[in-house]
This record gives sequence, C-alpha cells and structure tokens, in this order.
Amino acid sequence: MASSVTGNVMPTGCKVFTTIPDLFFIPEFVFGGLVWTLVASTHVRPDNPQGWVMFVSIFCFIMTTLWFFIFICGGNQSSVWPALDAAYHFIAVVLYLSAAVVLAVVTISFQNSSGTPFFKTYQENIAAVVMAYVATLLYFIHAIFSAIRWKSS
Repeated sequence: MASSVTGNVMPTGCKVFTTIPDLFFIPEFVFGGLVWTLVASTHVRPDNPQGWVMFVSIFCFIMTTLWFFIFICGGNQSSVWPALDAAYHFIAVVLYLSAAVVLAVVTISFQNSSGTPFFKTYQENIAAVVMAYVATLLYFIHAIFSAIRWKSS
C-alpha cells in the first residue's frame, strides 16, 4: 500500500483507494452514516442536543462525500489542498467529538428513564455513541496523516 505522505502530489482517481490518509474515506462514510441512521431511527428526545448530533453527522457525511469526489476527479492538485485537507479533517474531529459527548449525555439520561418504551431507544443510542466515537477516531487519524502530508509538501 502506497503512502502519499512522502510525495508532494495529492492522489487522484483510483490512487485515493491506496494512499494512507485517503483510505479512511470509506470507513468515515460507513460509521458516520451509521451515526446518522441510528439517531434518526430513535425517539429524538431532547430535540436540541440530538439535533446537533444529526447536524454534525449529516454535515460531515455530505462534506466527506464532496471531498471524496473532488479527490477522485482530480480537483485537488493545487498547492493549497494539503492544508485544506488537514483543516477539514481537524474541524470534523472537533465537531464529531462534540456530537459524541452530547449523544453520550443524552444516552445516560435514557438509562435513568424507567419503562420499556425507552429501552430500545437506549440500546440504539448506545450503538450511536460507539459509532460516533469510532467516526471521531477515524477522522482524527485522517487528520493526523493529512497534517503529515501537508507538512511534507
């Protein structure tokens, strides 16, 4: 597996699937989409904190999709793209970490609710919290490798 950390050129086309920082696009899609799906399928209570989680997961999913297509189509060949890549993934880490913490707090409040109607929601929120932290970790690893690529370019 080739690493684009040592090169000065951003990958394009199918090389996106073989470079270390950009290899994380697909898992970011999967786990970010799972957060979005799990939160959307639950009883959204309270609205405001889980609204933030939905905003972050949908925003990062759409932006990562756009970012991925820009890389695939080769629109990332300017010298500014390594810095933009590192900055975007750092911002995604901060957003996802804030959403994961908020979702964990909401999940703890479901644990304290008695009754069976909230048990399924509690289980789905636990899964969403785990997926949110995994997505945060993936964006963090991508941000680190993107920063290394930026500094070496």
